[in-house]
Amino acid sequence: MEKKLKVLNLYAGIGGNRKLWSNVNVTAVEIDEKIANIYKENFPGDKVIVGDAHKFLLEHHKEFDFIWGSPPCPSHSVCNNFLYAQGVIRYPDMKLWQEIIFLKKFSKVPFVVENVKPYYPLFIEAQEIGRHLFWTNFDISGYNGRFLSVGRFGSVKSVPTGRTDVKSKIKRNCVEPEIGLHIFNCAFRTKQKQLSEVSGNSSQD
Repeated sequence: MEKKLKVLNLYAGIGGNRKLWSNVNVTAVEIDEKIANIYKENFPGDKVIVGDAHKFLLEHHKEFDFIWGSPPCPSHSVCNNFLYAQGVIRYPDMKLWQEIIFLKKFSKVPFVVENVKPYYPLFIEAQEIGRHLFWTNFDISGYNGRFLSVGRFGSVKSVPTGRTDVKSKIKRNCVEPEIGLHIFNCAFRTKQKQLSEVSGNSSQD
């Protein structure tokens, strides 16, 4: 039997990015207990930790074969352009950039950090799919599937207060499952290609 990959899913939400992954042992970290409970219902086989994903990454990044992080996006979104005019004044949360820099320097495994297109100029290059940016250490080009729309995740049963507006917001915050699968496959297809090339070069020596 093929060994399952150990995956770290940070800021997991209800698991949009993770929905179509298979043959994985996933540790999901989500700070909102109510959201984490929805994740547990969706993926009962995953290990779910209610806690600080930023801190967890720093302490446990060496334990996994693949790392995905989707830090909160509101402080980076273009929405800040008009929110500022309405008196909502805030700094962008620099934890996003801390995690990108940290993983680019120290990660020995494929990683992804996902966020929206920001209202300010990028200072670390990213790859783009739809309305999302992805910072990775592998190529994710070639996606030809569908893009995120409310409801694409599927049924969400347990929503705090049962409000439909909350349910829609939770779904909007998901990464499109097909994009999540495409990127996951790219991470390990790239690795296999590199190993194949090394093997081929060795046989010619």
